[in-house]
Amino acid sequence: MKRNGYNICKTERVNILEKLALRRRDLQAWALYDWANSAFVTTVVATVLPIYYADVAGADLPPHLRTAYWGYASGIGLLIVALISPILGAASDYLGAKKKFLFCFLLLGIFGSAGLYFVGRGDWLLAAVLCIIGNIGFSAGNVFYEALLPHIARDDEIDRVSAAGFALGYVGGGVLLLINLSWIMFPDFFGFADKSAAVRWSFVSVAVWWAVFSVPLFLFVPEPPASGKHQFSGFHQPILLACKNLWQTFRHIRAYKEVFLFLCAFWLYMEGIGTIIKMATIYGKEIGIASHSLIGAFILVQFVGIPFTFAFGQLAGRLGAKRGIMVSLVVYMGISVFGFFMTTGWHFWVLACAVGMVQGGAQALSRSLFASMVPVQKSAEFFGFFSVSSKFAGVLGPFFFGVLSQSMGGSRYSILFLIIFFIIGMALLAFVDVDRGRAARDAVQSYGRG
Repeated sequence: MKRNGYNICKTERVNILEKLALRRRDLQAWALYDWANSAFVTTVVATVLPIYYADVAGADLPPHLRTAYWGYASGIGLLIVALISPILGAASDYLGAKKKFLFCFLLLGIFGSAGLYFVGRGDWLLAAVLCIIGNIGFSAGNVFYEALLPHIARDDEIDRVSAAGFALGYVGGGVLLLINLSWIMFPDFFGFADKSAAVRWSFVSVAVWWAVFSVPLFLFVPEPPASGKHQFSGFHQPILLACKNLWQTFRHIRAYKEVFLFLCAFWLYMEGIGTIIKMATIYGKEIGIASHSLIGAFILVQFVGIPFTFAFGQLAGRLGAKRGIMVSLVVYMGISVFGFFMTTGWHFWVLACAVGMVQGGAQALSRSLFASMVPVQKSAEFFGFFSVSSKFAGVLGPFFFGVLSQSMGGSRYSILFLIIFFIIGMALLAFVDVDRGRAARDAVQSYGRG
């Protein structure tokens, strides 16, 4: 009986891995990295650090300046990554060093996370610098992490593997955040001197979590070979070629009107989405929402996001990806307006639930809609540009959020301002003719086959 029970469990586990396209060890190791590094987003970027920044590191600053400075720090890190990622990505292709680059930025992210342990009262500048360093390590590392996927996954499994990594990221980030929240709420029970010590050790736990669960990727995912297309005598040459290729890709995309128009819409509405993710917690802290409500609500986002991401896939099957994105943006507009009037903890929980319902779906449908209009012959080239565009999204939003907060003495109008990104993004998306975009794709592919 025990043997039969073991076989049944083993069979069920294999079936689940098959559905997720994670039966092979290299794919499991790749997806596990999302579990590893998502802890940085949940604990450092979105919840615990913003609260600690407001209560301790920026305690001597006026509330609206804490929010403003946090917005600047969030934008600066992403801007640096957006500028360097296409160059470093191309260099890693030419040198056959994706895992080496990933390892370097992994160390940078771990250093930024662990270094936050030393941030005390009034150290708002140190906290901002370490957050920027951590953001660079996280976001730049993802350039090389994502670039490994096409080398290990087949065409018929790449979408499922990508989605599995995304789902594991939700779970992994949520699990560590639950642990960190337990430490912070009951520091005596877990042996910490006080709540502040529990918070600082939570930053260390992110570094350890990130490091430990990244090990399988470096052990079991092979390093792709160098492209071998060019021979260089110096490191500056692949950098110059990367810049040239990026400009050529931009010119190629402009020749596909619907694809280019969609990218413009995507960049704008993702500014709003990215800013809500980065600024919601510190905004809630500024207006007086209790810390346990802020962290608890973000945990809710993590676990609500998993089923609703799949639900949006079903919705897109009925309405189409474009209409599905439109639905999510209408919800985000409501979130911005409701956020302006938010005053109590339960308001924040409602907003968190709404964000969890649409966050994953908006991003997943955006990627699939873009993919449906891209010529197969140019898929790698166009998706490289799509990746760069997604990194620039989230630079302007936090910056403008901070400027408005600083100039107006509060952040309520900053959260309301985000509705502009959604309105303009929706307006541009409305003009995207998906059928025409797919027809242009098919015409190019038919010509290529001819």
